[in-house]
Amino acid sequence: MNGPPSPNGGPPPAETDLAFARVDLERARRTGIGEVVYGPGKTPAQLAAILTELHAREGFALATRVSPEQAAFVSDQPATADAFYVAAARVLTLGRRAPDPPLPGTVAVVAAGTSDLPVAEEARAVLEALGQGAALIADVGVAGLHRLTARLEEIRAARVVIVVAGMEGALPSVVAGLVERPVIAAPTSVGYGASFEGLAALLGMLNSCGSGVTVVNIDNGFGAAFAAVQINRLSTT
Repeated sequence: MNGPPSPNGGPPPAETDLAFARVDLERARRTGIGEVVYGPGKTPAQLAAILTELHAREGFALATRVSPEQAAFVSDQPATADAFYVAAARVLTLGRRAPDPPLPGTVAVVAAGTSDLPVAEEARAVLEALGQGAALIADVGVAGLHRLTARLEEIRAARVVIVVAGMEGALPSVVAGLVERPVIAAPTSVGYGASFEGLAALLGMLNSCGSGVTVVNIDNGFGAAFAAVQINRLSTT
């Protein structure tokens, strides 16, 4: 989405240089979704400045992995007073993105266990922020398959399935063998020592015997949600 024309009457600038960041104002036009801001490593003031610029130009801004302190600072600024923070997901939005046409159906976010919920909540919050309906299906890991089969029809009704799991990362393979939808696997850093902070789950998912399983990085609920939105946007073009 382009910003307002430049003062000299030329085309709007493609980016804004804030000295500590170059804010990409053309990404929405190129990719359909504007720049998403990663919170860690930024001071609250830096994060607020970047989000203010995106919000002013596009009417919407999204940041992930935002700390409560960063969120409180952003919310206290006059230009970003409409900030909405989902603490469980560490996701902050300004404004509201209204996709045109609306994204169809829902994305099922399937979490193996309660310990995987922070990553699942990040995925759900990003989906909803980008205008995609989402259904969270929690605590259906392979240690109790009866819990998964009890929710199977709900999972099958979704257009895309994001499966979030730690430990050995087996759940995406099981789900992929039961549904005819794209399955995006998100490994988490949940597990004991030999899980190597999610590496075991990541490698298990990369070696999935379930056909067509796509894998994102460890704890990357945002990446899984973004990919699901891109898949669903194909149905609207």
